[in-house]
Amino acid sequence: MNQKDIEQKFGELVKVMAQLRSEAGCPWDKEQTHASLKPCLLEETYELLDALDDGDPKKLREELGDVLLQVVFHSQIATEEGRFTAGDVISNLTDKLVRRHPYVFAGEPIPEDTAAVLKQRLQIKASEKKAGESKSALGNVPRAMPALARAQSIARRASHLGFDWPKIEPVWNKIAEEMNELKFAASSDDKTRTGEELGDLLFSIVNLARFLDVEAEDALAGTIDRFTRRFHYIETKLTEADRSFDQSTLEEMDKLWEEAKQHEAHEKLTS
Repeated sequence: MNQKDIEQKFGELVKVMAQLRSEAGCPWDKEQTHASLKPCLLEETYELLDALDDGDPKKLREELGDVLLQVVFHSQIATEEGRFTAGDVISNLTDKLVRRHPYVFAGEPIPEDTAAVLKQRLQIKASEKKAGESKSALGNVPRAMPALARAQSIARRASHLGFDWPKIEPVWNKIAEEMNELKFAASSDDKTRTGEELGDLLFSIVNLARFLDVEAEDALAGTIDRFTRRFHYIETKLTEADRSFDQSTLEEMDKLWEEAKQHEAHEKLTS
């Protein structure tokens, strides 16, 4: 599909959305607002993330379309309110891409590496802030993001600006330091201080994930999935033995847990 076809298809999509919101359109679509669509956008985003993990091109194409639908939907509502159009959204995005890549579009020297690119981009983004907005080079990382992902994003941005350890060894030391401080706080029965120290330890571990080039959010999600699968294995085995958790000892459940791990390892080898 060439560029002209793409532009035509996008125009058709905008027209379809406008018709769905028209008087003769869909009752559900007509009732939606920016606020009512927030859960839809969140759900579609997570479905897109799942599609990216699955690696299925067909599913990925479909989920990208669902996310694009949310963009067009919100743009149509804004058009009806006389605030902006889908064209304004595209124009704003295009201008932003050009402005934030001066070494591509304005003839400036190309940064020496990716780290330099990201540092320059953060500085450009900070300079774009309007009066009254935060000028921090960390940017406005959404508070609604999952905490681990938000922590890694903020730590990564600080690193690009040079606020970081030069190598991984001090990170290990920081984790040990925070662990000791957490133990001391926990022994004091001060819940507030204990929570703060636990947060410091988690943030240090997120920094370790960054040094190891691992996404902390993905790593924890993978662990949760493994725990869930293994726990389901225990449930299945107890059901087959006509036993409940109350009727089983921790040692028996630990044995089933190890069986679940061995079963997973065998499946990986044979798959």
